[in-house]
Amino acid sequence: MNMRSFLSRLYLGGGALLAASYPLVIERLSLQINTYRIPVRRLPQAFDGFTIIHLADLHYGPLLSLNGVQQVVDQVNCMERDIVVNTGDNLVHHGNPQAVDEVWRVLTQLSAPRGVYSVLGNHDHWGGAGRSLAWMEKSGQNLSHRSVAIEKHGNRIWLGGAGDFRADEPGIDAAFAGVPDEECKILLAHNPDTADLPFNTSVQLVLSGHTHGGQVVLPFLGPPVLPVHNRRYSSGFVRSDHTNLFISRGIGSTAPIRFNCPAEIAVLKLTPEA
Repeated sequence: MNMRSFLSRLYLGGGALLAASYPLVIERLSLQINTYRIPVRRLPQAFDGFTIIHLADLHYGPLLSLNGVQQVVDQVNCMERDIVVNTGDNLVHHGNPQAVDEVWRVLTQLSAPRGVYSVLGNHDHWGGAGRSLAWMEKSGQNLSHRSVAIEKHGNRIWLGGAGDFRADEPGIDAAFAGVPDEECKILLAHNPDTADLPFNTSVQLVLSGHTHGGQVVLPFLGPPVLPVHNRRYSSGFVRSDHTNLFISRGIGSTAPIRFNCPAEIAVLKLTPEA
């Protein structure tokens, strides 16, 4: 083998190694801060520009350290925001109460001028829902099966929390019991399939995670694997028959790979929709 042939093979091998390492190392460890303008029906004009930081799917565990969770919390607490919402799956440790305590000691540090609100995902239930709910209740973040009004200049919107699609009763109508039907309602629901369940309450926006955006998104084909029934529910803003949704790509992952689907902290700026 002459020198030219050797160098050619070396460059090709290096290129192949770099290409193979990109989804395993580079993109999987990157975290974007993405801002979205979200149209919301019945949103009072006073809430135009209202800013929600949406966290989802931290999955504290082998692929995201506690220090990584702390960095996310510290970053969010330095950002412009009105509220912070967390749509669940905070850990992957199943049946490990110590892991629940560890991640929630950090998550209780989240702050926002108008509150921090959380619901549980399927992994939170598998990891011990009672312990997570106790931390959420203690920190004032618990929105599971309940709703809260946020007021601004004499106007208000309502936030409600659904139970997880897989591991709990959704309870959407019960969460918004007593809320006037004509007022603007935003639902936190870990799994976006929740939006297709039968319920009577008029909900203008559902905030979800669960999908991780598929983690691998093939050009022109989309994600080959999505853990939802409705394959339209991948990521981003989606118009549904009953309501509109925003689905975060999430922060953590359950497999050590991301391709064309980087993790994100989503910044949602609400705007009234005619």
